[in-house]
Amino acid sequence: MSLDIFWFLPTSGDTRYLGRSDSGRPATNKYMQQIAIAAESLGYDGVLIPTGSSCLDPWITAASLVPVTHRLKLLVALRTSLGNPTASARQAATLDQASNGRLLLNVVPGGDATELAADGIFLDHDQRYEAAGEFLTVWRRLLSGEVVNFTGKHVHVEGAQNFFQPVQQPHPPLYFGGSSPAAHELAAQQVDAYLTWGEPPADVAAKIADVRERAKKYGRTVHFGVRLHVIVRETNEQAWAAAEELISHLDDDVIADAQKNYAKMDSEGQRRMAALHGGQRDKLEVSPNLWAGVGLVRGGAGTALVGDPETVAKRLQEYADLGVDRFVLSGYPHLEEAFRFAELVFPLLGKQPVTVRDQVLTGGAFDVRAGKAPIKDEATA
Repeated sequence: MSLDIFWFLPTSGDTRYLGRSDSGRPATNKYMQQIAIAAESLGYDGVLIPTGSSCLDPWITAASLVPVTHRLKLLVALRTSLGNPTASARQAATLDQASNGRLLLNVVPGGDATELAADGIFLDHDQRYEAAGEFLTVWRRLLSGEVVNFTGKHVHVEGAQNFFQPVQQPHPPLYFGGSSPAAHELAAQQVDAYLTWGEPPADVAAKIADVRERAKKYGRTVHFGVRLHVIVRETNEQAWAAAEELISHLDDDVIADAQKNYAKMDSEGQRRMAALHGGQRDKLEVSPNLWAGVGLVRGGAGTALVGDPETVAKRLQEYADLGVDRFVLSGYPHLEEAFRFAELVFPLLGKQPVTVRDQVLTGGAFDVRAGKAPIKDEATA
């Protein structure tokens, strides 16, 4: 199994328990650096840096990670509704140069009308995707070295140029996730990798088939990925207990308020996430080992794979068998769970093991190993 495994940076804050507790961790740049450094040392292929009004700015966060990481890919949110393609192309080329070709872009047209209104954006769902298509058409042409004149319904540029070449040619890869027909059409026309939130495998298969068929009409191929939480422990029993502990501080009022907020959004993906559990605690395992408890109160990706290492690796393989070759994973709290997932599951995914095996380790100054005589090689004895 050859898969790219990304970890998620919780730029809106982190916690040990969902809901109200005393275990919240503020979103600071120093904490994001800690997680990114850990992810790189453990062997993750990249980190996703999200966007939203409650998140640290993704571009500033990504820039701050460049000097403290060396190999890690930086999957940065590209808000097509908030900027213009010329400035965004220059920004992407500059960060790609600064990171020595480690930049990836996650296209986000936006799914929360209230948040968009606060940013001065009043386009409806299909208009946002229409605008995103025009934005990316200009953006891609600029990074390919063209002088662009373009007049669309939402984007108009004259003599636009980008004077700084990105390291990755013709441009840093574009990622994108969306569940509506308009989103699938945008993916088919514009992006390099399509990400879906962690729905049951049959639903993911249907999405992949639709995007793949649409892309074929344009003579394009698209990679596929899944965004999931993971709760992995040494046994299935421990994993399910950890899942229940994660939501142990939730009460019905908090769940109801969260679901009411998500119902106001015009995001098809968010609607599908909410429909998996319907705001009810009694039907959270929506597919074998796929648990929707996170989505009771968390917007966006709301499902987790729960189980022992072998079980979770098997479920990941089920997605891989559909054509998925990359995963964006997370767990609460994100620093500790980055270690736990890598230690327990990486060897089963063909990744380099991160733990020392088959040795007696005590972690003390007078380790038991120091009291043993070295074993002599028979050839030199």
